[in-house]
Amino acid sequence: MAVTIKDIAQQTGKSITTVSRALADYDDVSPATKELVRRVADELGYVPNTVARSLQKRRTDIIGLILPTFGPRFSDPFFSEFLAGVGNRAAESGYDLLVSTQAPGDGELEAYQRKVNGRRVDGLIVVRTRRNDARIDYLRETGFPFVAFGRTEGVLDYPLVDEDSALGTRMLVEHMAALGHRQFAYISPPAELMLTHYRLQGLNEGLADADIRLDPSRIVTSDLTQRGGFRAMEELLDRPERPTAVIGGNDLMAIGAMSAAQHRGLAVGRDIAIAGFDDIPMAEHAHPPLTTVHQPIYQIGGMVSDMLIKLLLDEEIERPQIVLQPTLVVRRSTGAEPTPLLKHDSP
Repeated sequence: MAVTIKDIAQQTGKSITTVSRALADYDDVSPATKELVRRVADELGYVPNTVARSLQKRRTDIIGLILPTFGPRFSDPFFSEFLAGVGNRAAESGYDLLVSTQAPGDGELEAYQRKVNGRRVDGLIVVRTRRNDARIDYLRETGFPFVAFGRTEGVLDYPLVDEDSALGTRMLVEHMAALGHRQFAYISPPAELMLTHYRLQGLNEGLADADIRLDPSRIVTSDLTQRGGFRAMEELLDRPERPTAVIGGNDLMAIGAMSAAQHRGLAVGRDIAIAGFDDIPMAEHAHPPLTTVHQPIYQIGGMVSDMLIKLLLDEEIERPQIVLQPTLVVRRSTGAEPTPLLKHDSP
């Protein structure tokens, strides 16, 4: 089996990014590190692949982010806030942010390959991670600098920021069960996303703790949009026995679910309880305001941006894997007394 950059990193105790940049003779890698990496590479019989050879000495001072989009419009307020965090932090360090869009599927990996092979950016931020993520596998293999917002299955040997989604969903179930609800339903994000795995895990743990059985038919998969949440809720309400508590896998789907319930003449917070996840700014101003799990979205954007810039400058990242603890925000959509308003993270 061919020797890879990862093998050299393990042998030298250096990061994959440092090894890659040492082999490419970047100025920001010390002479001693370059000498060590090259010696070990020779001893192991390392032969650079075409991507590794393309890592040039020049820098663009640009970091990249490819947003996964499903339709002709991009209006996800979650990513609007996240991008502000990334871009503002990058600007403070003298970097520009290049944002591209690409629908998930066969062309997505090609979009990453074009960015890497063309040296259009110095590093990449990966979002909406999957359980088995070909994008991350590719970036790890080539040694191209990247940071992820989210985890994947398997070995986590790359820098990342994530939120404990399992705990967050469990908190929602505990809250709604404490209000007396037994008939739950869940509007799930797409199955391939890692956040889906964790949020379903938290859902099942919370229901088990409350000794509540969830009929599998009451888990409806949707696409993270308001329209998708509306349609999923209509499907749930068309069934003979409607749920009394519905959790959306993100706020947009939960807000869509509220619209569908109201369209059927149900009073959200009285006839049916609905909650979401993320605490996007519009959650607080929905009608009624949405109970949800708060993520510091703007702050997370700044954190991943800061991590990536440290990678590019070959600086130490004190905590390369950060999993944040969520906060439950109770509002009127579940029919309970609201918690004190959280101030949204802002520029």
